Amino acid sequence: MPPNPPALPDAPLVAGPEAMLCFNLYAASHAFIRLYTPHLERLQLTYPQFLVLLSLKDADGQGVGSLGAALGMETNTLSPLLKRMTTAGLITRIRSQEDERRVVVALTEAGRARAEQAAELPGCIARDSGMSEQSYWQTLETLHLLRAQIDTAAQKQKGGV
Repeated sequence: MPPNPPALPDAPLVAGPEAMLCFNLYAASHAFIRLYTPHLERLQLTYPQFLVLLSLKDADGQGVGSLGAALGMETNTLSPLLKRMTTAGLITRIRSQEDERRVVVALTEAGRARAEQAAELPGCIARDSGMSEQSYWQTLETLHLLRAQIDTAAQKQKGGV
Protein backbone atom coordinates (compact mmCIF):
# COMPACT_ATOMS: atom_id res chain seq x y z
CA MET A 1 0.00 0.00 0.00
CA PRO A 2 1.39 3.44 -0.86
CA PRO A 3 2.31 5.91 1.89
CA ASN A 4 -0.26 8.35 3.20
CA PRO A 5 -1.04 11.24 0.87
CA PRO A 6 0.78 14.50 1.52
CA ALA A 7 -0.85 16.91 3.94
CA LEU A 8 -2.96 19.45 2.12
CA PRO A 9 -1.94 23.07 2.54
CA ASP A 10 -4.19 25.31 4.61
CA ALA A 11 -4.92 27.44 1.55
CA PRO A 12 -4.92 25.34 -1.64
CA LEU A 13 -3.40 26.88 -4.74
CA VAL A 14 -6.66 26.24 -6.57
CA ALA A 15 -9.84 27.04 -4.69
CA GLY A 16 -13.27 25.55 -5.16
CA PRO A 17 -14.41 22.37 -6.84
CA GLU A 18 -11.48 22.26 -9.30
CA ALA A 19 -9.18 21.46 -6.36
CA MET A 20 -11.29 18.46 -5.31
CA LEU A 21 -10.67 14.91 -6.51
CA CYS A 22 -14.35 14.04 -6.11
CA PHE A 23 -15.48 16.94 -8.32
CA ASN A 24 -13.00 16.06 -11.05
CA LEU A 25 -14.06 12.39 -10.98
CA TYR A 26 -17.71 13.49 -11.09
CA ALA A 27 -17.07 15.81 -14.04
CA ALA A 28 -14.98 13.18 -15.86
CA SER A 29 -17.72 10.59 -15.33
CA HIS A 30 -20.30 12.89 -16.90
CA ALA A 31 -17.94 13.66 -19.77
CA PHE A 32 -17.40 9.94 -20.40
CA ILE A 33 -21.14 9.27 -20.41
CA ARG A 34 -21.60 12.09 -22.94
CA LEU A 35 -18.89 10.48 -25.08
CA TYR A 36 -20.58 7.05 -24.78
CA THR A 37 -24.11 8.34 -25.48
CA PRO A 38 -24.09 8.27 -29.31
CA HIS A 39 -22.58 4.76 -29.30
CA LEU A 40 -25.09 3.55 -26.70
CA GLU A 41 -28.03 5.10 -28.54
CA ARG A 42 -27.01 3.17 -31.64
CA LEU A 43 -27.20 -0.03 -29.56
CA GLN A 44 -30.40 1.13 -27.83
CA LEU A 45 -28.77 0.84 -24.40
CA THR A 46 -28.43 3.04 -21.35
CA TYR A 47 -25.06 3.21 -19.63
CA PRO A 48 -26.16 0.95 -16.73
CA GLN A 49 -27.58 -1.60 -19.22
CA PHE A 50 -24.24 -1.48 -21.06
CA LEU A 51 -22.43 -2.30 -17.81
CA VAL A 52 -24.78 -5.23 -17.09
CA LEU A 53 -24.24 -6.66 -20.59
CA LEU A 54 -20.46 -6.43 -20.28
CA SER A 55 -20.52 -8.05 -16.85
CA LEU A 56 -22.71 -10.90 -18.08
CA LYS A 57 -20.57 -11.30 -21.20
CA ASP A 58 -17.60 -11.94 -18.91
CA ALA A 59 -19.52 -14.17 -16.47
CA ASP A 60 -22.97 -15.22 -17.63
CA GLY A 61 -25.45 -16.66 -15.16
CA GLN A 62 -24.68 -14.41 -12.20
CA GLY A 63 -26.93 -13.93 -9.21
CA VAL A 64 -28.52 -10.50 -8.82
CA GLY A 65 -26.52 -9.91 -5.62
CA SER A 66 -23.14 -10.73 -7.15
CA LEU A 67 -23.97 -8.73 -10.29
CA GLY A 68 -24.91 -5.72 -8.14
CA ALA A 69 -21.73 -6.06 -6.08
CA ALA A 70 -19.58 -6.26 -9.22
CA LEU A 71 -21.19 -3.12 -10.64
CA GLY A 72 -21.49 -1.20 -7.38
CA MET A 73 -25.30 -1.10 -7.69
CA GLU A 74 -27.83 -1.69 -4.94
CA THR A 75 -30.49 -4.33 -5.56
CA ASN A 76 -33.25 -1.69 -5.50
CA THR A 77 -31.49 0.08 -8.39
CA LEU A 78 -30.57 -3.07 -10.28
CA SER A 79 -33.93 -4.90 -10.13
CA PRO A 80 -35.96 -2.40 -12.23
CA LEU A 81 -33.06 -2.18 -14.69
CA LEU A 82 -33.00 -5.96 -15.06
CA LYS A 83 -36.78 -6.02 -15.46
CA ARG A 84 -36.52 -3.57 -18.40
CA MET A 85 -33.72 -5.65 -19.93
CA THR A 86 -35.87 -8.78 -19.59
CA THR A 87 -38.77 -7.03 -21.32
CA ALA A 88 -36.36 -5.97 -24.10
CA GLY A 89 -35.36 -9.61 -24.58
CA LEU A 90 -31.71 -9.11 -23.59
CA ILE A 91 -31.63 -11.23 -20.42
CA THR A 92 -33.53 -13.86 -18.50
CA ARG A 93 -34.07 -13.84 -14.74
CA ILE A 94 -34.65 -17.27 -13.29
CA ARG A 95 -35.15 -18.14 -9.64
CA SER A 96 -32.56 -20.69 -8.51
CA GLN A 97 -33.95 -24.14 -7.82
CA GLU A 98 -31.32 -24.72 -5.11
CA ASP A 99 -32.12 -21.47 -3.29
CA GLU A 100 -35.39 -19.77 -4.20
CA ARG A 101 -34.16 -16.48 -2.70
CA ARG A 102 -31.48 -16.30 -5.43
CA VAL A 103 -32.30 -14.98 -8.91
CA VAL A 104 -29.87 -15.89 -11.69
CA VAL A 105 -29.42 -13.46 -14.58
CA ALA A 106 -28.31 -14.75 -17.97
CA LEU A 107 -27.97 -13.37 -21.48
CA THR A 108 -30.42 -14.38 -24.18
CA GLU A 109 -29.13 -14.92 -27.72
CA ALA A 110 -30.15 -11.33 -28.53
CA GLY A 111 -28.44 -10.14 -25.36
CA ARG A 112 -25.26 -12.04 -26.21
CA ALA A 113 -25.19 -10.45 -29.68
CA ARG A 114 -25.74 -6.99 -28.19
CA ALA A 115 -23.05 -7.66 -25.56
CA GLU A 116 -20.58 -8.53 -28.33
CA GLN A 117 -21.31 -5.19 -30.00
CA ALA A 118 -21.12 -3.36 -26.67
CA ALA A 119 -17.72 -4.89 -25.92
CA GLU A 120 -16.26 -2.87 -28.79
CA LEU A 121 -17.26 0.47 -27.24
CA PRO A 122 -14.44 0.91 -24.70
CA GLY A 123 -11.90 0.82 -27.55
CA CYS A 124 -13.95 3.40 -29.48
CA ILE A 125 -14.12 5.63 -26.43
CA ALA A 126 -10.38 5.39 -25.78
CA ARG A 127 -9.77 6.31 -29.41
CA ASP A 128 -12.36 9.13 -29.41
CA SER A 129 -10.94 10.61 -26.20
CA GLY A 130 -7.45 10.78 -27.74
CA MET A 131 -5.85 8.66 -25.01
CA SER A 132 -2.77 6.70 -25.85
CA GLU A 133 -2.77 3.03 -24.90
CA GLN A 134 -0.17 3.73 -22.20
CA SER A 135 -2.22 6.61 -20.78
CA TYR A 136 -5.34 4.43 -20.79
CA TRP A 137 -3.71 1.65 -18.76
CA GLN A 138 -2.00 4.07 -16.35
CA THR A 139 -5.26 5.93 -15.73
CA LEU A 140 -7.16 2.67 -15.22
CA GLU A 141 -4.56 1.46 -12.72
CA THR A 142 -4.73 4.77 -10.83
CA LEU A 143 -8.54 4.62 -10.71
CA HIS A 144 -8.50 1.01 -9.45
CA LEU A 145 -6.13 2.04 -6.66
CA LEU A 146 -8.25 5.09 -5.82
CA ARG A 147 -11.44 2.98 -5.68
CA ALA A 148 -9.75 0.48 -3.37
CA GLN A 149 -8.54 3.26 -1.07
CA ILE A 150 -11.99 4.87 -0.97
CA ASP A 151 -13.67 1.52 -0.33
CA THR A 152 -11.26 0.85 2.53
CA ALA A 153 -11.89 4.28 4.04
CA ALA A 154 -15.66 3.81 3.72
CA GLN A 155 -15.49 0.42 5.42
CA LYS A 156 -13.49 1.97 8.28
CA GLN A 157 -16.09 4.72 8.66
CA LYS A 158 -18.89 2.18 8.55
CA GLY A 159 -17.19 0.15 11.26
CA GLY A 160 -16.75 3.22 13.41
CA VAL A 161 -12.95 3.06 13.23
